[in-house]
Amino acid sequence: MGYIEDAVSSFSGWIWGVPLLILVMGGGLIFMLYSRFLPFKYLGHAINVLRGKYDTHEEEGQITHYEALSTALAATVGMGNISGVAVAITMGGPGAIFWMWVSAFVGMATKFFTCTLSVMYRGKDSEGEVRGGPMYVITEGLGKKWKPMAVFFCVFTLIGALPIFQANQLTAAMNAVLGPTVGYNTEATFSLFGAPVGIASFITGLILMALVSMVIFGGIKRISSVAAKLVPSMVVLYFGLVIYILLQNIGGIPDIFASIFEEAFSGSAILGGGIGAVIIVGAKRAAFSNEAGIGTAPMVHGDTKTEEPVREGLVAMLGPAIDTLLVCTLTALVILGTGVHHEFIGAADTGLLGVTLTLKAFNAAIPGVGGYLLGLCILVFAVSSLLSYSYYGVKSVSYLFGAKKGELYNYVYIGTIILGAVASLGFVVNLIDGSFALMAIPTMVSALILAPKVMQATKSYFARHKAGEFKKH
Repeated sequence: MGYIEDAVSSFSGWIWGVPLLILVMGGGLIFMLYSRFLPFKYLGHAINVLRGKYDTHEEEGQITHYEALSTALAATVGMGNISGVAVAITMGGPGAIFWMWVSAFVGMATKFFTCTLSVMYRGKDSEGEVRGGPMYVITEGLGKKWKPMAVFFCVFTLIGALPIFQANQLTAAMNAVLGPTVGYNTEATFSLFGAPVGIASFITGLILMALVSMVIFGGIKRISSVAAKLVPSMVVLYFGLVIYILLQNIGGIPDIFASIFEEAFSGSAILGGGIGAVIIVGAKRAAFSNEAGIGTAPMVHGDTKTEEPVREGLVAMLGPAIDTLLVCTLTALVILGTGVHHEFIGAADTGLLGVTLTLKAFNAAIPGVGGYLLGLCILVFAVSSLLSYSYYGVKSVSYLFGAKKGELYNYVYIGTIILGAVASLGFVVNLIDGSFALMAIPTMVSALILAPKVMQATKSYFARHKAGEFKKH
């Protein structure tokens, strides 16, 4: 297993080099400048679209704008914001948060372009259902000769969509929160294929398998329905806890922001130093947090009931603002404000910390109950994320082998929940990072080529909007 972990780590470090950084962040900057910030001027209109003010029942698609954003956010506003921020800080120091912000800001433009395209160039699966996503954007927008790139995207989505990170961090949280309380030994192991496996982690994985199975076999409509109910409540609960903690240290917040800006351009906190390393850490964690440019969100937004592609692009654009600029920032302020991160940043003798670092911060800020309250948030966050990610894999299998075989992915999916529960955090993070990088290549390349089509549709849409063609319901 050690050789596999080393190989995955080496590949993840190599693929997330300067070329991919230019493609993802540079591509987002191109989208922003090319659009002349036009979509950003209509955030109010985007919120009205999200609220269903322009919805009609006759339009093609399977889910509403709100359900699409909720499903996409269920995959991003979750462990990426609680655990991913902690990973970013331990890997790159406070400065990594600044580069997460930069990635999110340009990611808003990326989401607008990629999700507009996912509706503009929708295709049909083997059962005749209207579907969207990068694979259809590539074949419908660029032509059948580009299909190998669409297949490339789907193949690596099958890995990137695995639930191993969510399962890993939820298991770590449950062990940390419940272990001391109920008195079970989280260190106890048994041997499986010659490797030690934690008994407590294995049991948590089995329970997660059962919970997720009850929902994901119902398809996107059931997933989106559950996500639409879970996401708002979990965000409100988490916000309440974070704001309570921040009010205790409100005087120190300016200093926290100062450290973020200072270390963003020094790289002094990261092992080995270097601003380039800090930027890469921030970009990788932002990609995991909001998935802008990766291609997962367009698969959900492409299934929305709308005949106006630009509307879905506007709704999707709200995602990075919510999950990275807002939720990730609040999490970072809690961790940095409590100071629990100091002993771990850049230390060669400590392992990569995720949710356990965030738990330390909450326990420090709210002694006695902080860990339990965060544990409840983590449970809801992780389960909702697990539901959304399954759909990405199902859709990729459906594209590759036919709609009737799409559900087969769910059996693989729930099986790997146990793998995530017992694997090391470093292996899990590197495997997902490497897969996301490979998914981003076809997503960003196709979006950059088809960007003029998006601008044509955007100008037409806003001209009709100004002319009063669209009526609110």
